[in-house]
Amino acid sequence: MPSPHTPLRACALAAVRLAYGAWAWLLFLAVGTATSLALAVLPGRARRRAVARTAARALLLLAGMPLTVRFAARLPDTQCVVVCNHASYLDGIVLTAALPARFAFVIKREMTAVPLAGWLLGRLGSEFVERFDRRQSAADTRRVLREAAQGHSLVFFPEGTFTRTPGLLKFHSGAFATAQRAACPLVPAVLRGTRRALPPDSGLPRPGPIELEILPPLLPPFGAHGAPVAQAVAQLRERTRAAMLAALGEPDLTCSDGTDRPPDTAPARSAPESRP
Repeated sequence: MPSPHTPLRACALAAVRLAYGAWAWLLFLAVGTATSLALAVLPGRARRRAVARTAARALLLLAGMPLTVRFAARLPDTQCVVVCNHASYLDGIVLTAALPARFAFVIKREMTAVPLAGWLLGRLGSEFVERFDRRQSAADTRRVLREAAQGHSLVFFPEGTFTRTPGLLKFHSGAFATAQRAACPLVPAVLRGTRRALPPDSGLPRPGPIELEILPPLLPPFGAHGAPVAQAVAQLRERTRAAMLAALGEPDLTCSDGTDRPPDTAPARSAPESRP
């Protein structure tokens, strides 16, 4: 028989969650506004990225989402390409807080249509890539490859989107082709906790720990033994995906049906641990 206090506890818990969610969004708004003003006037990408990194760390700390980076020493000091699983709209903020300011993000071009977010990402030197128009996608890919050829370090979410269902979606090849063309290490990373902190199917953030684990870097095969470039890229992609699946401990969603719809699409439309 349920306790007579159960409904009261449920109401109290809902009120606490609502209060925290309101506080978190007000915090996001305040930090976002201050950061936007700083990015608007500061010259130079390096300065702007440093400010964004500081702001992201402060936001997570004040929101009660402590971030831990595991095996940070595995990240090379030289040029590299980082690939990470995608589980929440928080992921970009977390990686901004966790990674050195020298990294630029490669992001779907749809973000340019999001008020303020597109402008902020542009001020930080993010690279936007078209996913649906083949001609524009090819042009964007060539531009990203040129950036990599100049020695820039890049961050990709190779799934391209995320879903309500935990697990790893199919990987696009752009990150792996970039690492192969730039002849630089590819560093897999896995995020834990962001799906719970800001669920894809809820607008209310939740407090709790977030963890980024840096996996051992992988070297592109560079078409070893005469293998075609496409084969070398595919090999790197599959090695990376296998390592991330093993570390993440979530399902392989390429083996499931109905998991490829983005969360913002309606059904009718479709080393030692360290703190950053």
